[in-house]
Amino acid sequence: MELRWEEAGWERLTGRTGRRRLPVWDCTAGLVVGDQSVLLIDPGSSVREGAQLRAEAERLTGRRVTHIAFTHGHFDHVLGASSFAGAEVYGAVGLDSALATGRAELREDAVRHGLAEADATEAVDVLVLPKHLVSGEWTLELGGLQVLLANVGPGHTRYDLAVCVPGEREVVFCGDLVEESGAPQAGRDAVPAQWPAAIDRLLSLGGEDALYVPGHGAVVCAGFVREQRDTLRGLFGVSGG
Repeated sequence: MELRWEEAGWERLTGRTGRRRLPVWDCTAGLVVGDQSVLLIDPGSSVREGAQLRAEAERLTGRRVTHIAFTHGHFDHVLGASSFAGAEVYGAVGLDSALATGRAELREDAVRHGLAEADATEAVDVLVLPKHLVSGEWTLELGGLQVLLANVGPGHTRYDLAVCVPGEREVVFCGDLVEESGAPQAGRDAVPAQWPAAIDRLLSLGGEDALYVPGHGAVVCAGFVREQRDTLRGLFGVSGG
């Protein structure tokens, strides 16, 4: 029996795209469905959560997930990737090295935010590194659909990647460069001086009528994204340009 998106807790955005707001940290996982391939954006915070996303995606699409994109390297966005055996994994250039050398810090961050120690240890032990590294833009062919992966950072982190999906309405998966459910979080790995410019890049990719999907929270419009950019400029003392 075919599973409906809403029954599985997913929000259908367009005919080709949907997303799920995951529990606990309200992190967004995105799904893009081509004629031949399926892309999942940010595979969750643990092996268990990744396995749940994989099962749901397979039931929703009738196919396995073939590609994964990391919007950045925080634990709630990457630690579920090992559940997607055989998937091709994409990230911003440099993210592979950062994850490889930062395993201990990644585990500590996950536990500090409430992930069970056993789950954090398991996920970091089988951590999947991105094989395909995006330095500028990368066009991903999914069969009847070309998706743009854009290295728009640094900003929220040093390795921010956006995913832009064309269609009846452009959809831009922003990662944590944009947040709706709370104020943008600037941790130790943020680059505040360049964050507003990264958001300008998002706006140039999506345009005025696009749907912007934050890393946390509800889908927003271009006006919301501009307001958040201006707020960041004020917080970090960055002039407009």
